Amino acid sequence: MIDQPRQLWAPTEAFRAQSRLAHYRQWLNRHHQLNFDDYEALWSWSVAEPADFWASLWDYFDIIAHQPYSQVMSDDPMPDTKWFEGSTLNYAEHIFRNRTTAHPALMAQSETRPLHSLSWAELEEQVAAFAAFLQAQGVEKGDRVVGFLANTEEASIAFLAACSLGAVWSSCSPDFGTSSVTDRFQQIEPKVLIAVDGYTYNGKPYDKIEVVQEIVAALPTLKRIVLVPFLNESAEAAAIPKAVSWADALGTPHDGLAFEPVPFAHPIWVLYSSGTTGIPKAITHSHGGVLLEHLKYLAFHNDVHPGERFFWFSTTGWMMWNFVQAAMLAGATPVLYDGSPAYPDMNVMWAFAEKAKINHFGTSAPFLVASMKRGINPSKDFDLSALRSIGSTGAPLPPEAFDYVYQHIKEDLWLCSMSGGTDVCTAFVGGCPERPVYMGEIQCRALGCALYAYDEDGQPLDDEVGEMVITKPMPSMPVYFWNDAGKARYRESYFELFPGIWRHGDWVKITSRDSLVILGRSDATLNRHGVRIGTAEIYRAVNKVKAIKDSLIVNLELEGGRHYMPLFVLMNEGEALTETVKAELKTTLRQTYSPRHVPDDIIEVADIPYTISGKKLEAPVKKILLGHPVEKAANRDAMRNPEALDFFIDFAKRVNG
Repeated sequence: MIDQPRQLWAPTEAFRAQSRLAHYRQWLNRHHQLNFDDYEALWSWSVAEPADFWASLWDYFDIIAHQPYSQVMSDDPMPDTKWFEGSTLNYAEHIFRNRTTAHPALMAQSETRPLHSLSWAELEEQVAAFAAFLQAQGVEKGDRVVGFLANTEEASIAFLAACSLGAVWSSCSPDFGTSSVTDRFQQIEPKVLIAVDGYTYNGKPYDKIEVVQEIVAALPTLKRIVLVPFLNESAEAAAIPKAVSWADALGTPHDGLAFEPVPFAHPIWVLYSSGTTGIPKAITHSHGGVLLEHLKYLAFHNDVHPGERFFWFSTTGWMMWNFVQAAMLAGATPVLYDGSPAYPDMNVMWAFAEKAKINHFGTSAPFLVASMKRGINPSKDFDLSALRSIGSTGAPLPPEAFDYVYQHIKEDLWLCSMSGGTDVCTAFVGGCPERPVYMGEIQCRALGCALYAYDEDGQPLDDEVGEMVITKPMPSMPVYFWNDAGKARYRESYFELFPGIWRHGDWVKITSRDSLVILGRSDATLNRHGVRIGTAEIYRAVNKVKAIKDSLIVNLELEGGRHYMPLFVLMNEGEALTETVKAELKTTLRQTYSPRHVPDDIIEVADIPYTISGKKLEAPVKKILLGHPVEKAANRDAMRNPEALDFFIDFAKRVNG
């Protein structure tokens, strides 16, 4: 691996000075006589004095509190730390204090709807009407409102309406199967469901009326269903029991938009783990926790300014959808897109970026890798003059993709690779507007995030790969898992390996430059003859081989101390897995990393299995290949492409005789 990676970008003095992070540092100096020489010093203070740091954010962002707090944080250890006790507030109220006529409240486009915008006046009117409708159905503070919705303005309106009332939001995207939805929503017993009649993806229509009927039948607590005619404008609500149309719901008379103050720890939404090996964990976040975290991250680590346009490719079933709503907290315009990122071709998202004049473009590492491999050249083909940053998450971004961004998307661009997750609805590590971007590295640990690399004995590591851990609490950690008595499942998920320490499940290296490299999930570790290898290293090397579109690797520990490490590859269209390709791949792995990285077999597959939220099924595939029952190893209803498992089931039969 390269010890001194190439520097790809550095902020100008003007960029640094105009950043919201610089403004915060100046504010700390003026109001608290705190002066920090550099970002590392600021971060060190933020984790050494967490109560002072989070209290400073409360003041800096001028949090609207209907009741004051008695103390910033309790002495209780994770996961029982209490934050800003006594205070009451509302997340949606902080969004609507940014009302303006200077720019749209939000913008949206889909495969079937052209780019359009909603003014703040239109958004407020529709949220107020829908909130009144929810109240008419008996929705009160703490009740659950759920969405089976596409990534359109209707989802944002419904969420903001529920949030304004202190109701708890939860959503799934319409590509989820019936069982995936009911496994999630049954846990929280919702009172109202908002659902689309269908959607379009890759130019193909998918009617979901029957699925909605099945969902409704499985949720006896529902009092009312609202049908959004997204696929078919003439879709009739009468096809769904207890349903009304979206238009009728928005016609509810109201007295204007009001906000229900709720305690800091009051639930705002429920997100879910992937559910690939069991019932998804219902991860519950708080109004106050995500409010402070989102203000901090959007302002300081994404440097989102009022009036800018913030986009992240997502669906309503991924935490990045929730994160995108926070652009409004920062005074910016969230830009939504529903559909395939590759339809009608791989240029569609870059054309969208040009047309919507996006300032911050968020996507996944696989999308950037796919663009690279297809030879897409946005810098040549599109006007991206508005584009200021590109964000990447969902998987480790390989060094070659860093280079691609600067060579073929935009030379003067801030690349913000970030990593965090559903667990905290934010990123632990990501962008810093004061630091350079180095090839293959994430710029910094986020403020207030006491993140370290630990060895197996719980000792911190410097410039070595270890388990990613968080040693001090953060307000956006879950308040609980829904229906998790005594927080048993919560503790089992994060605190079993290192008592009192959050173990996130990723391999991480913190470099001598205080930057970071994520090497994949530690629960899918390739323990190769006693040497731990992150799956991300394998994928980085595979990405250099143009004939290969995608891949998945596992290492099987067999009897007698034997190991078997097969690499499964999906070839690009028109390519074949020839001996020449295999030789190129083995040479690349050997030269880039080590002989231990070379797989025992390279096997072509028709598809790579993914969860609905876009994660490779490394651990479930490993379990299947080791002979575990398929129904216990993987939940097909939680998969984007469940048929991709069939190959591995057959392969396991051959491997296990």
